[in-house]
Amino acid sequence: MASLVDAGSLAAPQRKVHGMELRHFAAFTAVAQELHFGRAAETLHIAQPALSQMIRSLEKDMGVQLFERTTRRVRLTSSGEALLEPAQAIQAQVDGARRIARAAQEGVVGRVKIGFGGTSGYSILSRLSREVARRQPGINLDLHPQTYSGEAALAVRDGTMDLAVISPPSPAGVDVHVIRQERVMVAIPTGHALADRDLVSISELTDQPFISYAPSHGSQVREVMMRLADEAGFLPHITQEAPDPYSLLALVGAQVGIAIVVESSDHIRIDGVTYVRLAEGGDAFTLALGWRRNNPSEALARVIEIVREILPEA
Repeated sequence: MASLVDAGSLAAPQRKVHGMELRHFAAFTAVAQELHFGRAAETLHIAQPALSQMIRSLEKDMGVQLFERTTRRVRLTSSGEALLEPAQAIQAQVDGARRIARAAQEGVVGRVKIGFGGTSGYSILSRLSREVARRQPGINLDLHPQTYSGEAALAVRDGTMDLAVISPPSPAGVDVHVIRQERVMVAIPTGHALADRDLVSISELTDQPFISYAPSHGSQVREVMMRLADEAGFLPHITQEAPDPYSLLALVGAQVGIAIVVESSDHIRIDGVTYVRLAEGGDAFTLALGWRRNNPSEALARVIEIVREILPEA
């Protein structure tokens, strides 16, 4: 089992927390996991008598017995079981603080504001957030959902966002990293006359009530819907607007209307919603991440490096 603390740290002076030392929690956690003082001492790279002394000191300070010890076994008392989760949380916070401090020493620390909207944005930011947390714990991603492509691109241009999910062409001074071409499909209430079809054409939706995002959001999906309908010779009858993809799909499930959505929405399963391919839905728009070219943030530069590593340009 990997060491719970850095080698030698148990012997070093420690800051006390309410009369007890951080190393005591590391010692307690090791013994609680191993239920054997000898193995726990090996894990922590200290002598067994020193480990036993730390546990006794912790028990004395807390005024409770944490372990039942016999010649045959070691087990947690009810007090020990109650302490285990908080002790592990303390150790995790200490380890996290150590990683952040080291990241700061290396100069990779800061905050990156990111705007995104739609299911495509959620999927991209979910993966990016995990990778940044793993590789650069000193960088905090300040996420702003429901920031759709049009307003996101302007926010990057104006400096109110550092990075955003957008669709080219981008404003002047904004660089982009193209991720993929997005297709669109139709979300239809289950039981609707078109719900059992494998493929529908936009012209077949002429008389249908539509649910969409507000035009002020600058949603690319709405732009695609309006463009395809215009090419088919009609103006969509929008009965209700939704603030986000989950609300939009919930309205479809409630039989308020149909909606044009990106194909990456098909992993969202909502009762009463059926997805049908749209004949004109191929390569509807380009999905990309954009940032201001002259942004001096070192944290942003590192996040962009990670983006290029985990999301190769299409």
